[in-house]
Amino acid sequence: MEWSDIRVFLAIAREGTLAGAAQKLGQSQPTMGRRLRALEQAVGQTLFQRTGDGFVLTDEGEAVLAHAERIEEAALAFQRRLDGSDGALEGLLRVSSSDWFGAHLLAPVFAEFAQMHPGVVIELLTSQTRFSLPRREADLVFRIRPFDEPEVIARRLMTIPYGVYLKSDLSAPKSGDGVGTALITMDTNFVGMPDAVWLRRVLPNAHVVSRSNNRDVQARMCIAGAGVAVLPRPLGDALTGVTRIDLGEAPPSRDTWVGYHRDLKKLARLRTLLDLVVERLGN
Repeated sequence: MEWSDIRVFLAIAREGTLAGAAQKLGQSQPTMGRRLRALEQAVGQTLFQRTGDGFVLTDEGEAVLAHAERIEEAALAFQRRLDGSDGALEGLLRVSSSDWFGAHLLAPVFAEFAQMHPGVVIELLTSQTRFSLPRREADLVFRIRPFDEPEVIARRLMTIPYGVYLKSDLSAPKSGDGVGTALITMDTNFVGMPDAVWLRRVLPNAHVVSRSNNRDVQARMCIAGAGVAVLPRPLGDALTGVTRIDLGEAPPSRDTWVGYHRDLKKLARLRTLLDLVVERLGN
């Protein structure tokens, strides 16, 4: 069994569909199907049950999964060690962050880095997905929660203040319970975010008119006059046509953390990029 076959097996097991696995590995769906059939013929077992909802591991597939993950761990550790000893400022760096943070804070720094080091390609993935550093799904990750993985080297990068914004030609809500105030806030999967909790507390009787997990969408809704929005100040203060308003207290700030796998601590292009990010954004 070849490592490439194991990668196919693991991708299908994790994504649950050929389409998802193909996107994950950058291959076509028919190719993934052929590779899976060849793999099952090679091992003489049916590894997945095909259902209307996708691919489900059989008992034999579950047994193979544990071994495949150990092989993957060894292969990726080997690759990280090789990459970590690379001193050249060229190659790929895969970076993960939230949408607004990547667009408004990282993109200008990355543009500066590209001019300084044109041999390095930065692939920025802006998503709510938590990409795995041990699996090399990302080389450098920015997120709002501290890292607890023992193999990850991490540091707090910056504290981001938040503000309350409203279209400039609208009247700010009076202090009190928020009756008659329209709110733009996080979607239901993120109602526990500190700014969303704070907004419900200071304006308990306001009504929600829009929800989104995308800060840029919230900002656009605010510019259009849909209602009040709590936004990171690096985003909100740069908007045209909105005003930051005072509701008697400031929304809670959030820390941003950056982390990378310890095997990559000697990777020159990663260290150089991180140094520039810390210099430009760190506080």
